[in-house]
Amino acid sequence: MISGGEDSSFKKIKTINRRMFIFSAAKAVVFFGIVGRLFSLQINENTKYLTLSDKNRLREWRLAPIRGEFVDFYGDTIAGNLKVYQLHVIPEQVENFKTLMVRLKDILQLDNKKLNELIKRKNRQKPWETLVISENLTWDEFSKINFYLHELSGAKPVLTVGRNYPYKDNYTHILGYVSEASVNDIVSNETIKKRNVPGLRVGKTGLEKSFENLLIGTNSIQRYEVNAYGKRINQIDFEEGKKGSTIKLTIDTEVQKFTSELLKNKSGSISVMDIYNGEIIAMNSSPSFDPNLFLYGIDKDKWREIRNNPQKPLLNKSVSGLYSPGSTIKPLVAFSALENNILSPNLKVKCEGKIEMYGHTYHCWKKKGHGYMNLSNAIKQSCDTYFYEAARLLGVDRLNETAKKFGLGDKVLGENFLDEKKGIVPSTEWKKAAIGQNWYLGETFITGIGQGYIQTTPLQLCLMTAQFANGGYKIYPKIVVDKNEDTLEYIKNKMQHQPEENITGDEKSRLNINDKIYKNKNYKALYKNKENIKFVLDAMFRSTNEVYGTSFRSRIDDPKYQFAGKTGTSQVKRITEEERELDLDIEQIPYKSRDHALYIAFAPYKNPRYAISILIEHGGSGGKVAAPIAKKLIKFVIDRHDLRENRRSQNMVNI
Repeated sequence: MISGGEDSSFKKIKTINRRMFIFSAAKAVVFFGIVGRLFSLQINENTKYLTLSDKNRLREWRLAPIRGEFVDFYGDTIAGNLKVYQLHVIPEQVENFKTLMVRLKDILQLDNKKLNELIKRKNRQKPWETLVISENLTWDEFSKINFYLHELSGAKPVLTVGRNYPYKDNYTHILGYVSEASVNDIVSNETIKKRNVPGLRVGKTGLEKSFENLLIGTNSIQRYEVNAYGKRINQIDFEEGKKGSTIKLTIDTEVQKFTSELLKNKSGSISVMDIYNGEIIAMNSSPSFDPNLFLYGIDKDKWREIRNNPQKPLLNKSVSGLYSPGSTIKPLVAFSALENNILSPNLKVKCEGKIEMYGHTYHCWKKKGHGYMNLSNAIKQSCDTYFYEAARLLGVDRLNETAKKFGLGDKVLGENFLDEKKGIVPSTEWKKAAIGQNWYLGETFITGIGQGYIQTTPLQLCLMTAQFANGGYKIYPKIVVDKNEDTLEYIKNKMQHQPEENITGDEKSRLNINDKIYKNKNYKALYKNKENIKFVLDAMFRSTNEVYGTSFRSRIDDPKYQFAGKTGTSQVKRITEEERELDLDIEQIPYKSRDHALYIAFAPYKNPRYAISILIEHGGSGGKVAAPIAKKLIKFVIDRHDLRENRRSQNMVNI
């Protein structure tokens, strides 16, 4: 018989055994749990944690991509790269950043402002990100850094490449310039965002900007191993980036330089275009500036000087400057009137120097008048009175239709220049939509002589002239060489055979047109009656080569250089009756009140190939100022024609 005391002891032993079992079971569960977790970490999740470990152990250092180059029609570099000496610092490798900065201040003669800027920039970056101390060291500075390098922990002298514009201000408005990528550049362009590194240079204007994604290239990548403290141990590998694309332009550098000489000390624009393939031979805007100034931060005083210049050197006048075309529009007005059967070439209008209409006086540039004029003589002598009448009969809407056919009111080079302007070709509908007013007859008068609302760019006038000169056919202007361009033989054949179906397979074979370059563009006729084109071309010839023509003094008798053209004078302010009676010389008129001088032309007359447009801001008379410039330019361009064609033949062989 068990006593009460024994029963109590038995219960205690039983309880202890139960607890020990539970404890042992718990330990077993924990043990097997740990083992299971270790198994999972070692076997199942091994890849995951190895990857995380590598991310902590491995780092990448991206170098700035090497930018592609621009070359001219002959393959000469017009925007390239030069060796640049820089100093980089990796903050994580620096023992004492402030001490390093003090030492560099002494070696590189850094001012306090620059020093504080570097410290702020370092604080915004991650410790392993490169801090660019100087982007453009001189050779002496670079040598000093290398000499004291043992004292400069974390400092790294770097040999890289930077942009260079060898022709300085000759190409500024075509190429634009590059400068350090802004926040907006990075945010708005995904390619720049992917390639971005400290100090990255990107295009800000011109072709540098519009072709950014082709030019930028890809980063070189240096991969290295770090220790537990983030210090570099050794380089693992190096992935070399790809240089950006080389872009070939249609520009002839020698012609471009010559246009700069012709525009020296003037404000204006010169454009030269091939009348068949639309190649831009030269396109210059003056005044200009050296784009190299912007590469590493332009001096504030220099920037202020450029920005505040009243002649607007930042403006590409060729594609973004809007001007009244003045009398250069008269060949188009005449053509439109003929095409619409509004008037006969033999219609005579008496010019007495002015006409009265509804209480308003409309003046001819010749105070005493031209007497009786037919259409051809009216173009030749640029009679305003005749074109008031022609415009009245034609109407602004029909003129609008013709002008748009010839490329006015639209961009010439598409998206190549992001700031290119379309201009204004007015119509009754346009005025209602833009201003909310009805159109008046007097506005038709002044539109007929290229004044009033009508606004064109110099390059649009060049295109208009080219399409008259080639016989009245649409062309496709370009400034970048197209490897798949149509041959000149094909273009001429296409123009001569309207409609398109007339070009047979046999003809293609006869012309030996490579399949690679046969693009079948529609070089459509812009006329209804080809005789109307011939009439305009003849009148422009008379304007240049006959007595009383407005550019007769600038003629060239040699058939090789003989050209046809049309003068233009664009008013910048309304002339009062008092001012008109004074008949002041241009030197007596304030500069800003002087008319713009314009000229359009094509050459050679008997076998045309090139069209030009010239604008001289506040130059006065187109005949006195712009036409003499055209004479020099045309001779220079034609003298280089054979050289250009030989190069073209070489390029076609290499396609």
